[in-house]
Formats: sequence, C-alpha cells, structure tokens
Amino acid sequence: MNKFFENLSDNQKFAAWVFILPAFLGTLIFIIIPVICSFGLSFAKWDLLNPIEFAGLANYKEIFSEPLFYKIFMNTVVFALSTSILGVIIPLILACILNSKIRGSEFYKTAYFLPFITPMIVIGVVWEWIFDPNIGLLNHILHLHINWLYDTHFAMIALIIVSVWKLIGYNMIIFLSALGGISQSMFEAAKIDGASPYQTFKNVTVPLLSPSIFFVVIITAISSFQVFDLIYLMTQGGPLDSTNVLVYAIYKNAFEYFNAGKASAIAYVLFTVILVLTLIQWNLRKKLVFGEN
Repeated sequence: MNKFFENLSDNQKFAAWVFILPAFLGTLIFIIIPVICSFGLSFAKWDLLNPIEFAGLANYKEIFSEPLFYKIFMNTVVFALSTSILGVIIPLILACILNSKIRGSEFYKTAYFLPFITPMIVIGVVWEWIFDPNIGLLNHILHLHINWLYDTHFAMIALIIVSVWKLIGYNMIIFLSALGGISQSMFEAAKIDGASPYQTFKNVTVPLLSPSIFFVVIITAISSFQVFDLIYLMTQGGPLDSTNVLVYAIYKNAFEYFNAGKASAIAYVLFTVILVLTLIQWNLRKKLVFGEN
C-alpha cells in the first residue's frame, strides 16, 4: 500500500485524500468516538441531565446482581440460537430446491426475498394483525385461540417466527449464489455412483457450501443478538419481560430510566458476548469449513 501511494503524484494523493476524508470522518465521528465515550460511561453514573460522576465498577456489579439481567440474557440467547438455526437450515433447503430449476423458481426467489427488503415497521404491523388473538389470520387457520404476543409461553416463539421469515430470502440468495459456483459434474458424479438425494446433499452439497454456511451462521448470529426493532414494535419486551433482550434493555435504561452508565455497561457485556461467540466460531472454521487449512 505504501509503494502504491509513493508512485502517485501530489495531485493524485490530494484527490485520494479528498475521497477518503468523508468516509474517515464519518467513521471517526459516528463510530470510533461514540465507542470510546460509551466505554467511559460504563464506569460512570449519568442521567443525561446532571454532571457525570465516576462510579467505577458499580454499573457492572449492579447488572450481574440483578436476576432480571440473567432472564434478559437467556431471552437473547434463546432468540439468537433459534433464529440462527432455523434461519440457516430453512434457507439452505429452499436454495437447494430452487437450484434444481423447478417451474416458477424466479417467482419464488422474488417472493422469498421481498420480506428482507420490506421495512420493519410494515412487517411489525402486518404480523401483529396475523397474531391477533381475536381476528388474526394464524388463529383462524389453525382453529385455535392463542394470545401469541400476550402470553409468556408464545410471545418469544412468535418473534422467532417473524425474524426467521424476514431472514429467509437474504440467506437463501447467498446459498443460491454459492450453489451456482459449484460444478454440476460433482452432482452428476454422485448420481452415477448411485447416491440418493439425501446422500448427495449430505456428502456433496453441504461440504462444498460450508464456507457460505459458515458466513451465514456468523452474520445471522450477530444480527440476532442485536435485535431491537422487532421487539420494540411488537412486544416492548413483554409480557412480563419474556421477550426483553439485551439491546432493548440498553434502550430502556438509557432513554426511559435515564441511566446512561448502566446502559453502556450492558452494551459492553453484549459486545463481549458477540466477540467471544465470533472468536469461537472463527477458531472452529478449520474443522467445519471444507478446504480450510
């Protein structure tokens, strides 16, 4: 990189910095500085109005001494784990089906991808109607009367359904792109050897798709741990905190309870969880990803 810049003229270097500067300033102002400031706030008490007071590890001690925090943490883990598993398996199966060139595959690709580009506010409103216990479409189809969003046993299940439904299209497109890069001779050779469709999927498709599967698992897990808008729009963490998650707890502590220090501390607990999870997945890639040395 240094040699590249050395070969540029002064005018070219100036032009390069002009193009780089907006992105650099945006990253510095909106990402790097807030990250540093929030880390400092995690060791302070601040109600957004009065002067900041240093509190040491008091915020972290308060967090880990509250039973509610562990409930919120488990809610986050259950949501992220369920969404990551279903949000990978279902798109993978659909991608394999659509890759077989079935009739109307282009229509299905579009239909499955539409939820991903639909604004979350629209999705929240539509699915609230679908889950409505009295006039909702889901209860009407199932001939049941379930208070989906108002029952502690079903609220989290409802949110997982919506989250997976929204993710299916994006993850499916990634798998379809990866399938398009696999030589058809691999599948033809498996067919000649007498492999069943299941054996072909298990021993050919999955190993060759493992880099894409690994990528999808990581980004799905990270986004699931950071879920906020779906919770805010549909349940507000209820009923009885059964759908309260870490990011929503950060929002409530910062902007409802005006406890910015505690909110920052929860944010860094979440950061640590995501970092550890990502490092574990990254270290496992040599065992899970085909062709990694």
